[in-house]
Parts: sequence; structure tokens; C-alpha cells
Amino acid sequence: MNYRHAFHAGNSADVVKHCLLIALVRALQQKPGALTLIDTHAGCGLYDLSGDQAQRTGEAAQGVQRALADVNPLLDDYRAAVRAVNVGAEPQLYPGSPRFLTQLLRPQDVLILNEKHPEDARALRSAMRGTPAAVHERDAYELWLAMLPTRTPRGVVVVDPPYEQTDERARITATLAAAHRKWAHGVTVIWYPLKDRTTHQQWKGKLRRTGIPKFLSVEHWLYDADQPGIYNGAGLFIVNPPYAFTRALPPLLEALRAALAPEGHSGEITAGWVNS
Repeated sequence: MNYRHAFHAGNSADVVKHCLLIALVRALQQKPGALTLIDTHAGCGLYDLSGDQAQRTGEAAQGVQRALADVNPLLDDYRAAVRAVNVGAEPQLYPGSPRFLTQLLRPQDVLILNEKHPEDARALRSAMRGTPAAVHERDAYELWLAMLPTRTPRGVVVVDPPYEQTDERARITATLAAAHRKWAHGVTVIWYPLKDRTTHQQWKGKLRRTGIPKFLSVEHWLYDADQPGIYNGAGLFIVNPPYAFTRALPPLLEALRAALAPEGHSGEITAGWVNS
């Protein structure tokens, strides 16, 4: 599955991913200790919603635009982060995960970004100019392991690949297992597109066999049944989610479901432990 992000910026998957990422980092920041935030597949950092690629799919209309029109206060932090990079009511730009993470930084926190694609890496450096982020241009899986354990006692690794390679899931599984051996207490967030339920269950089974104990899965299925050959939703695997995050998750997920469900579908969004 090819998921080049410029075509999908601001879609429903982005809304869910970034709302949960904000909630996760905020939960960790309830303690004063420094955090290291690492984004292994950082992308361009900022996306033009009026550009050809985004307009070709029009997916922002069912994602960020619906979230901005919603009134649930649980989405306020997300809406504020999007509006921070825009002027006017209609969003022209969409912040990628690096720009969301930058807005969350406290003085003691560290942000490390990585993007292997040369053109996207140049765009990322431009988008992050004036921020304290360190930008790398390396293989994502090599960097993931090289940065662990983090120099600060706590940290978060965000893994958000385009799934262009047929072995992407296998590389994630193997690298996650190796990372857990080096950094068992660390928090890892893995984004994935949902193509069909059978393929997803097979991958979840392989991840379960890594033996990682605290392994949460959040799944957002847009349609009540698989729609062949198209994008059916997206989700996050989260290793070692903090208690404050999991406790606040049910109402946030319901707010997202209500805001993003396609007409005629329930827009199911659930959370459960992979190893249960």
C-alpha cells in the first residue's frame, strides 16, 4: 500500500493520529522530567491543502475540515494546533507530526526528526526552521535503534512510514522487538493504514508474538464492512501508554468517532490490548 502523505494530509487518519499524539504527550508531561520525542518518518512537516496532491484526493474535507467544524471541547487542543499554522477560518496548511510535536515542547524536552527521502528532508528542514528540532536524513529503522535508549529518562518514538515497501510491516516488527530489548520502558507509537481486517489481524498476531506486555491497539474503521481496494481506515499501536492517557481515551475516541464517521456508517473506533 502506497501512502505518500501529501495526497492524504489532513484526512481522518491524520485527525485521529494527531489527537491521540497530543493526548499522549500531554499525559507524559504531567511529570516534570524531560522527554525525548523522536519521529522516524517525519515527512515534509507542513502540507499545502490547496496543492495539487491534496486536491486530487480531497480527503481533508472528511478529516480536518470536519474536526474544525465540530464543537466537542475534547478536540480543542487539536483544533488550536492546526489553527496555529494558519491564518483565517479555512485551513490552507496542515501540520505534520513534527509541527504538532514542536508545539508541545517544553524547554526541557528534545525533538529529533528523521526523513530519508531527500526532497522531503529539504522540505522538512524548511518547515522546521526556527524550531529546536534536530533533523536527520537516515534510514528510519537504523535511526530508531541508534537513538535508544534516549538520553532523557523518558521518551516517545513515533513510527509513521508510508508503507510503500512490501516488507514494511516485517521491518517494523523486527525493529520494535529489538528496540524493546534496548528500551523496555519507552513509549512507542506506530501508525498503520487499515486495508482489510484479515491482513491486519495477521500482523497483530505477529506483533503479539514479540511478547511486549503493555501493547495497546487503537483502530478506526471508517466503514461497517471492508471496501475492497480502498483505504478503510487507520490505527495506532502504542507500547507502554501512560495510565493518564488510557484513562482519558474512551471519551476522546467517541468524540473522534462522532466527528469523523462517514454518512451511513458508524465509523467504529476502538482500543484494546494486543496481548489480551
